[in-house]
Amino acid sequence: MVFSSETFLFLFLPLFLVAYYLTPDRLRSWTILIGSYIFYCWWRADFLLLFIAVTAWAYGCGLLIAKWEGEARAKTTMVIGIIGCLIVLGIFKYLNFFMDSFAALIGTTPENLGYHWQLILPIGVSFYVFHAIGYIVDVFRKDTPATRSFVDFAAFMALFPHMIAGPVLRFRDLTDQFIKREHSLPIFTSGLYIFTIGLSKKVLIADTVAPIADQTFAMANPTMVESWLGAIAYMLQLYFDFSGYSDMAIGLALMMGFRFKQNFNTPYLSLSITEFWQRWHISLSTWLRDYLYIPLGGNRKGSARTYVNLFLVMLLGGLWHGAAWTYVLWGAWHGAWLACERYTGWARNVPSRAIALPVTLVLVLIGWVMFRAANVGDAFTVYGGMIGLNGITPSIEFLANVTRENLLFLVLAIFAVFAEPYFKKLTDAENGIEAHGFSVSPNGTAVAIPSLAYPIAMSLLLVVTVARLSEQSVSPFLYFQF
Repeated sequence: MVFSSETFLFLFLPLFLVAYYLTPDRLRSWTILIGSYIFYCWWRADFLLLFIAVTAWAYGCGLLIAKWEGEARAKTTMVIGIIGCLIVLGIFKYLNFFMDSFAALIGTTPENLGYHWQLILPIGVSFYVFHAIGYIVDVFRKDTPATRSFVDFAAFMALFPHMIAGPVLRFRDLTDQFIKREHSLPIFTSGLYIFTIGLSKKVLIADTVAPIADQTFAMANPTMVESWLGAIAYMLQLYFDFSGYSDMAIGLALMMGFRFKQNFNTPYLSLSITEFWQRWHISLSTWLRDYLYIPLGGNRKGSARTYVNLFLVMLLGGLWHGAAWTYVLWGAWHGAWLACERYTGWARNVPSRAIALPVTLVLVLIGWVMFRAANVGDAFTVYGGMIGLNGITPSIEFLANVTRENLLFLVLAIFAVFAEPYFKKLTDAENGIEAHGFSVSPNGTAVAIPSLAYPIAMSLLLVVTVARLSEQSVSPFLYFQF
């Protein structure tokens, strides 16, 4: 089940919210847990057992670490806990990739090695494994106390707004909210508005520019115009798809009183790759920084080690996105530029915006081509097209499969990227209530402003989005594959 589906919008979500608000406060974690497990089982019920096992493993490790605080076995438990989580991720996400790569390296096939099966990737495994690891490490570091409530911890892990495709959350950021959080009509309405904005970004923009990217990356020899249009379309599709999903997650959580931090902050207006990763998928960037970059030594062990750490973290970040060489090379591309910017001081002494912005956008765009391509060869085919090796003008085949509507929304998406700073408060769960037509009184209580303009506008946006959604046969989120 995905957020951009009629089943979710008109069946699951209404029933869940009714059940949630009819449940007494002290039992709402149970409602969240049961509802989220039903949400997960809509895809496959058997992998729910794996999810529960990882949850129980992290919970148990946390209790033991707290029990043995200050002793050597606490650190041993943390290491064992992390290894256990990584084994799950390694088997289900990377075993096929490593076996295929090993077989190719020695000139044979997995079948000849006696490896005949292809494991199914459990949906959301990359995210919930990171949630589990983060909790185990935080308990060991004393950044959060080990929770005694398995239900609260399991509800955090399973909280359906973020369980499938993020954002990557930390229990320490929500532990107090599980104990006490505010519910009110203005807060619920603000969450609904944020969800509507995210849904419209996904359905109206991402899904409409997607055919341009799909057409380009399916062609054997795309021309210069086709390659650039396809690459730009994917760049925009991915952003509005994933930021739209994050907005929906933030909005859904706010409907339940939870406040998630923003996951995107106008990343395509960055003036360096360093700044880009401070603005793109912020929850993942900070997770990699806190649980990988800093433990590797960060910038505390000399310049050379800093460059290696930056490169290695992004290399692993690329591999986290998917078990394919395209993701490894994408991570290496960003890691190399992060190290280069650190060495040259580009991120600290950026030249004029007129130079830095387009340079950064082009570097990000080049990386997205590798990220999107089915394999490394296809990526270099598009790169060849971008420099004119396959001709210049678009082919009849391309023009026949790309509509004026697709191109119009491509232009609108570009405009939206540059106009976004003026509207980013609309998707901020922590500080954006005033932007949704509410004022905040001195005691912190949200008070409605007597104006119908904003709710009417949001209602129309929701109607248009749902109408468009009903025309589509399927509307999958790109980050579900990771």
